Amino acid sequence: MADQPPPPAFISLIPAIRDASRQLVREFGFMQNTLAGTDLSPSSVHAILEIGEQKTLNASNLSQVLNLEKSSVSRMLKKLVEVGEIAEKTSSHDGREKTLCLTAKGTDTLAKINQYAQRQVAEALENIPYESCQAILDGILLYAVALRALRVKPRSVQVDNTITIASGYQPGILARATDMHMQYYSRTVGFGKAFEHSVATDLADLLSRLDQPNNEAWAAMEGGRIVGTIFIDGEGLDANAAHLRAFIVDDHVRGNGVGRRLLNRAMEFVDVKGFRETRLYTFKGLDAARKLYEDVGFWLVEEGPGQRWGEEIVVQLFVRKRGSQ
Repeated sequence: MADQPPPPAFISLIPAIRDASRQLVREFGFMQNTLAGTDLSPSSVHAILEIGEQKTLNASNLSQVLNLEKSSVSRMLKKLVEVGEIAEKTSSHDGREKTLCLTAKGTDTLAKINQYAQRQVAEALENIPYESCQAILDGILLYAVALRALRVKPRSVQVDNTITIASGYQPGILARATDMHMQYYSRTVGFGKAFEHSVATDLADLLSRLDQPNNEAWAAMEGGRIVGTIFIDGEGLDANAAHLRAFIVDDHVRGNGVGRRLLNRAMEFVDVKGFRETRLYTFKGLDAARKLYEDVGFWLVEEGPGQRWGEEIVVQLFVRKRGSQ
């Protein structure tokens, strides 16, 4: 069969099957040291495919697309820049943001990857009856779509309906908010006395002003026990800007939707009150919380190293404009 040239109709299927195969490379990958006839790793090949196709990716976007840790993506991008495959350029809409683009060498590599994929698919299909090729294409496409859905689908959250959200002052809210912060951050980050003093002092001040109309607190209640908190300080920042404070949930309810419910209530409040923007100050590394913030419209606008609470951290400022989602 290999001695006979494939019919024109057969040839017409090759680009579609090649593209489906590329999708499989993107969504599944193959356990090899290099890929697609290059000396690049599978993740590097995947990165070149995505940068060449989407053209507006930054490192954070690419991390999500590749489903890799940001530190791994940063190391990979550094190597690709060093070997001349990609370059960084200033974003046209935000001078602080860098977008990724292929260099001339990277564009040539992308073309070679595509040629390799087309040749490999064509050679493999020469050993398959033509009437089976469409079924193979359909199967590959279905599998690629299913893999992508599995990767990008948010994890199902089992909402605990026994937990209610109460607004306003709740007895013990200051102590519980401070305790939940310390239990989590002392274990995960190593914060100590300076952090506990800061949390308790700042929240005590806000608690004394909680009867003012632009300030509010919410507590997640499990029976009579507080298992999550969030505060809005509408007086402590610039005019018409709200400050999100003390967003924390207890360890045993983390991951069941309590944090999202608290955050949604707080965002409803700032929108109803008409604040121009809401700000929150945090630090780098809290990826699960960052995902919640971004889901309700917050954007990272500033970050930099700083000495806070006795530790060297990368301080971050997130801002949400009114009504953003």
